[in-house]
Amino acid sequence: MSAPRLALVLGDQLSFELASLRELNPERDAILMAEVVEEATYVPHHPQKIALIFSAMRHFAEALRQRGWRVLYSRLDDPHNSGSIVGELRRGLEQLGAGEIHLTECGEWRLQQALCDSGLPLVWHADRRFFCSREWFAGWAHGKRQLRMEFFYREMRRKHGVLMNADGTPVGGAWNFDAENRKALPRHTKAPAAAGFAADAMTREVLRLVGERFSAHYGSLAGFDYPVTHAEAEQLWQHFLDFALPAFGDYQDAMASGEPYLFHARISAALNIGLLDVRRLCADVESAYWAGRVPLNAAEGFIRQLLGWREYVRGIYWLHMPDYATRNAFGNTRALPEFYWTGQTRMNCMRQAIGQTLELAYAHHIQRLMVTGNFALLAGIVPQQVCDWYLAVYMDAFDWVELPNTLGMVMHADGGYLGSKPYCASGQYIKRMSDYCGDCAYKVSESTGESACPFNALYWHFLMRHRDQLRGNQRLGMVYRNLERMTEERQQALWQRGDQLLARLDAGEML
Repeated sequence: MSAPRLALVLGDQLSFELASLRELNPERDAILMAEVVEEATYVPHHPQKIALIFSAMRHFAEALRQRGWRVLYSRLDDPHNSGSIVGELRRGLEQLGAGEIHLTECGEWRLQQALCDSGLPLVWHADRRFFCSREWFAGWAHGKRQLRMEFFYREMRRKHGVLMNADGTPVGGAWNFDAENRKALPRHTKAPAAAGFAADAMTREVLRLVGERFSAHYGSLAGFDYPVTHAEAEQLWQHFLDFALPAFGDYQDAMASGEPYLFHARISAALNIGLLDVRRLCADVESAYWAGRVPLNAAEGFIRQLLGWREYVRGIYWLHMPDYATRNAFGNTRALPEFYWTGQTRMNCMRQAIGQTLELAYAHHIQRLMVTGNFALLAGIVPQQVCDWYLAVYMDAFDWVELPNTLGMVMHADGGYLGSKPYCASGQYIKRMSDYCGDCAYKVSESTGESACPFNALYWHFLMRHRDQLRGNQRLGMVYRNLERMTEERQQALWQRGDQLLARLDAGEML
């Protein structure tokens, strides 16, 4: 009789449909799952993120046992726990007497490389939880000097027949309705109440453990209410479909004080760890559109995030790692300010976005891109430090999705490979898309002087210091023409104000 086989299931692979599991026999083979300190601390992950993954892992392990699987489960507080995935695999092999380890492609290059270098008898399987395989994306990208998500998205729509007419044209006559997805939130608009989930005994035990072991990590455990099972994730998804998706298209870029979720789904963490299936989500949204329950700009806008952007950034990650992680096209050298970890700043927009991040391990995409990300871009923060911060503090952040979004889209550190222009903006954008400016210590109507919004002078300072690099960008042509129309005195005043703000950052002073 041949030796049993061992399957590794990672904390972001909590799916019964993993390709590696399909190859095994529950009557003979076994599954290994492990909570290890190395994965929880290579960046100081938010305590709620650690708690989510550990609790979801424990619930998934129990569900596997109920399906007849033998599960070797290493808890973090097991005195024999080696502290690493590779170490726990060695223990599992010895315990089971297994001849080979079956595993699905990792979501992070760092961990996959460590496994490949381990010398263990590994049998790899493709991660079929995505629309697009790594190999297909590499083929699509071959020979292209720059990649554009819009063209990839169109190809994916055609390939998978999503929101397509019978004659091969896109529903509604256009490929995207992004121009209809940028409305500011009208005053007194009420967002639907967020769906939350009470912690059961298993989750409470995990929360206690995480509170004890990771108390030095930034972020609060109080109010943890994320789904930790497939059933809870399904409830969260249905809540979004029923109450938030119809308005998602109009207000997906809006921000409001005291409204962390607005009309967003809050399902990305559950999706990224395997509690939801992306094909099912896209099918549900498309069905809601055809049934007349949601407008096209909501359905298309949501599907574009999943079928387009999510698949696109994963493809770029695996196409260019590990070199992609080191890119720094602007040559940034400034350290990440301490207030990113504390939220202690006089800029209300930054205080709101960072404060809710520390409290909830959550901020939606515009808060990440146009508030915390925009400031880091304008201030010239080292891209790798910004990436580490995003990876640490957000519940849904895994390297394959976080790194291209942050390094490429937020910081433009890849020189425009992922995005055609830097997403830089003055305080006027934040004023237009939020109510943050009304309660700020700074005046968004001013650009120079001590009371002026820091985003305003830093915006022009960024454009001036990178003029040679960016003025040829067609999408910034009008911006640079506006800059050239300014008087020399005006440009000098903006430059001096920007210099003063950056010097204060370098000195560790509060802005």
